[in-house]
Amino acid sequence: MTPNPRFLFLSRKHEEALASLSYGIEKRKGFVLLTGEIGTGKTTICRALLNSLNDVDSALILNPSLTDDELLTAIVGDFGLISGRSVKEKIDALNRFLLERRKAGRNAVVIIDESQHLSNSAFEMVRLLSNLETEREKLLQIVFMGQPELREKLERHDLRQLNQRIAVRYHLEPLDMRETMDYIYHRLRKGGSSESYIRFAEDSASAIFHYTRGYPRLINILCDRVLMAAYVENKRAVNKRIVLKAINDMDGLKSPKEKNRLWLMFQRILRSSVFSVSYFCHY
Repeated sequence: MTPNPRFLFLSRKHEEALASLSYGIEKRKGFVLLTGEIGTGKTTICRALLNSLNDVDSALILNPSLTDDELLTAIVGDFGLISGRSVKEKIDALNRFLLERRKAGRNAVVIIDESQHLSNSAFEMVRLLSNLETEREKLLQIVFMGQPELREKLERHDLRQLNQRIAVRYHLEPLDMRETMDYIYHRLRKGGSSESYIRFAEDSASAIFHYTRGYPRLINILCDRVLMAAYVENKRAVNKRIVLKAINDMDGLKSPKEKNRLWLMFQRILRSSVFSVSYFCHY
């Protein structure tokens, strides 16, 4: 469940997202925006990005619920800088650091996760930091990462100056049906297993995809339950019955009525789904 970049599955969408972030930073575009629903893999992409960047110093802000001064302090501290207490002293220290990095041929990036929680004053502070630049390029690259409401927030009239400066934008969509199954086998391989040792039968695919809607985090949670259920039954072939049993046991189903409703829904889905054997033949 942790955002371990070793497990990153580069679907077409995730590859495009990673490429967009890398492009925005390497070309010194200033502001970059990555949005996506909860559990689509934004933070994992962020970790992979940090591991892939060369000649780049980074500051990662995971808790954006800060005042403008606290945010500036966190950024300066993450870069390992020592400065005075005033805002001017912190910005001056940051500016000197960025000019030194530029002279050494290096870049600098601030990545703010869950950016939808930034206050207006914190957004304004970030905008002011983007003014640290030379005549030709931005000295500091800033990546906003957050849920879809971040886009709505940035479209507000009082944030229009900041919104207009965002040069690169990407919205990360969940996986489709094929990518969901590819993702499952990718995770199994990274975990030390193989397609020949643990197999997901055709009739398990629809239930997994429709329950998780292609969100990697939900796939992780459900498949963890599925593999445990298969282990208990001493089976290495996951079928529809095992998946539905795991779904029925998932946390959050509070009442027998709700469990029965979900069970009937998936039975209808699976009865109406048609799969080609060739869909899974490459496994």
